[in-house]
Amino acid sequence: MSLTNLQHKVALVTGGASGTGLEVARRLAGAGAHVVITSRDRVRSLDAVQSLQSEGGRASAVPLDLMDSSSVDKMMSTILAEHAGLDIVVANSGVGGPSRPIWEVEPESLLETLQVNVVGTFLTVARSIEHFVATGRRGRIVVIGSMTGKRPLAHRSAYATSKAALIGLVRTAALDAGEHGIRINLVSPGFIDGGRLDWVIEEQAKALGRHVDQARQEHAALAPLRSFVDACNVAGAVEFLVSDASDGI
Repeated sequence: MSLTNLQHKVALVTGGASGTGLEVARRLAGAGAHVVITSRDRVRSLDAVQSLQSEGGRASAVPLDLMDSSSVDKMMSTILAEHAGLDIVVANSGVGGPSRPIWEVEPESLLETLQVNVVGTFLTVARSIEHFVATGRRGRIVVIGSMTGKRPLAHRSAYATSKAALIGLVRTAALDAGEHGIRINLVSPGFIDGGRLDWVIEEQAKALGRHVDQARQEHAALAPLRSFVDACNVAGAVEFLVSDASDGI
């Protein structure tokens, strides 16, 4: 049960149809917000909306394909046409990118990773701030990054580059928007348990000549708590950062 009151708030969660995004959407809906979920997979989006509604939450879905830059403007227009405004934005959408040595990464794979993880996030943040400034809203934005943007991980150059870029993006956007009372923060989780992590560990095991179980133990050992992160822990951090309890952050 949430202690945060987000009644009468509209929250956008990109990539909110599954994984960490869905956990964030569930947390915000539980706090009373109407959550707008985006995904390239319409069926999965509708399933997520039904799941949240079955739990008593308010939710809806809007299409978004960050490989198409114009899709961000279309998404914002749809949300603003259906709601009085937007209050909270969680930029969670992202792709894993290729997992191979840097010299084997095709330019197309790099550009796709940057298009979704960096350009798509940049446009989502920019259009959200534009709305907040125009309407005088003290909006809250949280971008989901990764510890891979702060420390090396073999064969993950495209992904690491994209996540490192988000640090500069969020710091600068926060400075630009701060005078308008708009808060922006970046959450950089460690390894989040789930299907994507399983794939990363399998690829790391191949790259380093390790058994998968050994690679899994080595990855867990990188965290101070010697364990992987649960998506609900990330959702809890996001809830705090969009709440009044973090107004000074």
